Amino acid sequence: MPKPRCFDEMYAHGTETAREHYREFLTWLQQQPDDVIARKRAEADLMFRRVGITFAVYGDGAGTERLIPFDLVARIIPAEEWATLQQGLVQRVKALNMFIHDIYHGRDIVRAGLIPAEHIFRNAQYRPEMQGISVASNIYAHIAGVDIVRAGEGELYVLEDNLRVPSGVSYMLEDRKMMMRLFPELFARYKVAPVAHYPDMLLDNLRSVAPVGVDDPTVVVLTPGMNNSAYFEHAFLAQQMGVELVEGQDLFVNDNAVFMRTTRGPRRVDVIYRRIDDDYLDPLAFRGESTLGVPGLLSVYRAGRVTLANAIGTGVADDKSIYPYVPEMIRFYLGEKPILLNVPTWQCRKPDDLAYTLAHLQELVVKEVHGAGGYGMLVGPASTREEIEAFRKRLIDRPDSYIAQPTLALSTCPTFVESGVAPRHIDLRPFVLSGKTISMVPGGLTRVALKEGSLVVNSSQGGGTKDTWVLEKVAPAQAMPREKEAPC
Repeated sequence: MPKPRCFDEMYAHGTETAREHYREFLTWLQQQPDDVIARKRAEADLMFRRVGITFAVYGDGAGTERLIPFDLVARIIPAEEWATLQQGLVQRVKALNMFIHDIYHGRDIVRAGLIPAEHIFRNAQYRPEMQGISVASNIYAHIAGVDIVRAGEGELYVLEDNLRVPSGVSYMLEDRKMMMRLFPELFARYKVAPVAHYPDMLLDNLRSVAPVGVDDPTVVVLTPGMNNSAYFEHAFLAQQMGVELVEGQDLFVNDNAVFMRTTRGPRRVDVIYRRIDDDYLDPLAFRGESTLGVPGLLSVYRAGRVTLANAIGTGVADDKSIYPYVPEMIRFYLGEKPILLNVPTWQCRKPDDLAYTLAHLQELVVKEVHGAGGYGMLVGPASTREEIEAFRKRLIDRPDSYIAQPTLALSTCPTFVESGVAPRHIDLRPFVLSGKTISMVPGGLTRVALKEGSLVVNSSQGGGTKDTWVLEKVAPAQAMPREKEAPC
């Protein structure tokens, strides 16, 4: 079977010319001597290490911090395309917030028969403790990281909705700073929409959902600590917003309120941007052995005297077993046609879907419904017969734990690798903020699979990142010839 053609972000399909929005960039790139590019790549690595932009991989016996590779070829998005994508993201996140509120209150979508009750109430991410609790502005997913891929003839698909503790925004911001430092002349040629104001938008968003009656809220970022793989981002965002970075031991509950220990005595906390999973937030309500959370936090939250971003119980909406129903949520809650497409999905808990999946494992991507980070998944076309057969046994033993999707031919973008510049598969994670309004900066985190042929872009699986440019205006330029067709 021939490989499907991949959509090339830089080059027009079936032609030897760059797409209009890439022409000026390609002109510049072809003028850069190899030694200059090599020096700039080394400078970027050195600067990222000095700043501390590293991450830890869970299960890595060495316990070392790794640098996420940064690529110098920007991913460029035209203004018109971004406008459509932004509309679709606003629509989707609005519906997801309405869904979460509904399942913890009226359960209208269940009573309408659109989603089977067991898919929600037996879901490991469903929190019965949240039933009937009112949260500020009815917002549950204050920060959403929605993974977007392009496939086929250029159609955009939502691959995942990350609503629990979505990460990666610090890399979006640092990638932009790095590109502006290394290549300021490019930003004179292109009018690139800014992203540096994201921390200000985030702080305004968090302050807007403070408990009722709080006019000047105190916001903190709650981290599990330095051993967490995303600790750099926690510290970075706290510093950029000008708020305190705290651990569970820095907070305590008294008189039905949350307080922070300071050198000047206790200080009331109103909004907690928490980067800790539900299970570890309150040892009195969830895991009793947890030392990461705050005893009694849930009781204050239930009383409406503190806001948690994101809300407890939000994970039920980004579980992969709920993902297939998001288009129906949009129609049900908003009465609108979905703007962004879902990837076709087989739910292995269904006998017919399981039978199809087992018969086509070599063609499909199979994911754990609660999985993340590229772990616990099978990419059929890239797997050996032994790996497929081993996964088949797991799937038969626990079909409820998996979904399957077709292996999409993700779009590619030219990327610097050891052999030179070559096409590599990419995705995009825009960050959507929900509060009194829904907002986002133009762009997001572009992740790139650096291994040839790989479709897994996660940093834990060897992926890297690119700066993402949303153009406000493109200067006219002549098309540049392409040397040869890039293979998929």
